[in-house]
Amino acid sequence: MAKNLRGLWPAFASGRLLGLNLLSSVLLAANWTVYVWAVNSGHLIESSLGYFLTPLGNVALGYLVLHERLRKLQWTAIVFAVIGVSCLLFGVGHFPWIALTLASTWSGYALLKKKSALGALTGLTVETLLLFPVAAVMLLWWQHTGEGALGRAEAWVQVLVLSTGMVTAIPLLLFAYGAQRIRLATLGLLQYLSPAVQFLIGLLVYDEMFDSSRFLAYGLIWCGLILYTADSFWSHATGNSTSASRQ
Repeated sequence: MAKNLRGLWPAFASGRLLGLNLLSSVLLAANWTVYVWAVNSGHLIESSLGYFLTPLGNVALGYLVLHERLRKLQWTAIVFAVIGVSCLLFGVGHFPWIALTLASTWSGYALLKKKSALGALTGLTVETLLLFPVAAVMLLWWQHTGEGALGRAEAWVQVLVLSTGMVTAIPLLLFAYGAQRIRLATLGLLQYLSPAVQFLIGLLVYDEMFDSSRFLAYGLIWCGLILYTADSFWSHATGNSTSASRQ
């Protein structure tokens, strides 16, 4: 325990590390706040779009910030995504701010985890400590105004609310662990399942609006994801073949 606590000191002693973790904690809080609001406000399908866009956002940030080289199919995938978002904006007349906020904050978080020198557990602990004062003040205020759930809602609701910390922390730990070990562009391959489930729940369970114009826009983005995925598998297979031939 003492060793883990000593591992937190470099994050608070270094201005650069503290700034990176403060920014990553803000992006994380913004992402989850928008996501929770969207889910509870009937925007499951658009929130799923945000996480469909995230892999391509990772690709773009990898190119712009980390100077990772992009192949032709990756560029094509980004173009498809841009056209799809433009269709939502100009064709449907809807600015997909929920999707773009979720995609940009999560891609930015992935980039910062990639650049962080802290381990997965230490980094998440620092982010939690930085967010704790804000969260504590908000919880106390909601309890004071009568809007808080603790002590007022049914027991099973309180159990669910308290368990969200663990449900959130475990994926974040695994994400932070993986983000430091693989290319930022490759990270997106592991993020398709969650938005696919969100989309199906919004469409089939909650019957959210999904007309032909939205289908066109989402279809273009999905085409971009298919191209990106195909390119990633092709690159991986080619790399393995090259390594095997050298041996």
